[in-house]
Amino acid sequence: MENTFSVFNKPKVELHIHLDACIRPETILYFASGDREAVKRIAYEFLETKANQGVVYVEVRYNPHLFANCNVHPIQWNQKKGDLTPEEVVELVNEGLKEGERDFNIKAKSILCCLRHMPEWSPEVVELCKKYHNDTVVAIDLAGDEGLKSETFPGHLKAYEEAVRCGIHRTVHAGEAGPPSVVREAVDMLKAERIGHGYHTVQDPALYDRLLKMDMHFEMCPWSSYITGACDPDFTKHPLIQLKNDGANYSISNDGSLPMGGVALDTDYKVAKSQMGFSEEDFMRANINAARSCFLPKDEKQKLLELLYEAYGRRDF
Repeated sequence: MENTFSVFNKPKVELHIHLDACIRPETILYFASGDREAVKRIAYEFLETKANQGVVYVEVRYNPHLFANCNVHPIQWNQKKGDLTPEEVVELVNEGLKEGERDFNIKAKSILCCLRHMPEWSPEVVELCKKYHNDTVVAIDLAGDEGLKSETFPGHLKAYEEAVRCGIHRTVHAGEAGPPSVVREAVDMLKAERIGHGYHTVQDPALYDRLLKMDMHFEMCPWSSYITGACDPDFTKHPLIQLKNDGANYSISNDGSLPMGGVALDTDYKVAKSQMGFSEEDFMRANINAARSCFLPKDEKQKLLELLYEAYGRRDF
């Protein structure tokens, strides 16, 4: 599939992508050995990759505890036990993102993830969100097994209540593999401002209609939904088509573009174009949606929107 659409070469905004799903293989080796600089390098190289994909603004998410090597829980990537704390992870990622912004002409913010199966981490996650608010952290997220109800884990609820109290933005993975009730829980209990994935929302017409009227933003990742089995493998039946046709507030992201697999944001764009009937205007609208729904401060958001308006040559979205 050729990139015949001019929009493939226009600036893009990406709101849903996981840092730990984008680590270069050679960097994993340094990270597993306990090299602190590798954490910064992961963030720096991530922005290089995104800039090469035409992304001008990205919000990247991660759980700092999974990068730390000081906890007693199972450690990813066969890391050596050490004294790297979640807070130091945030500081190193921040440094890497700032250096990447400088060198690759891209703007980036981060979102710190709580994990459904680790509610004991959530209080520290929200405190890190508060401490590093806009440096570079802009929001809190909840990810993981949607079968684990938030209402049974007060750690998550308290973290989100504190986020609301302190003006921390909120997104939640919901309705990816789980039923619409998880989406309702995210909106009503966790006060989510955006929904990560949210594919199964369309199975509850009343909820879906309510969220359309609320202008709720859906962070859609079509290729990821195919890989994970979250949606019907037939892309012509993908919920994103319904959102597009209904004029919903959605954006397109890659979720986790592992370089060794050759997966990039263009993969999602190609699928949307060839199998979902997306037009250039649909892609433009998705990026405008992403910019207006991003978690930047108002003045920075307006600058991002102006950049897109100028690149697209139109403002009527």
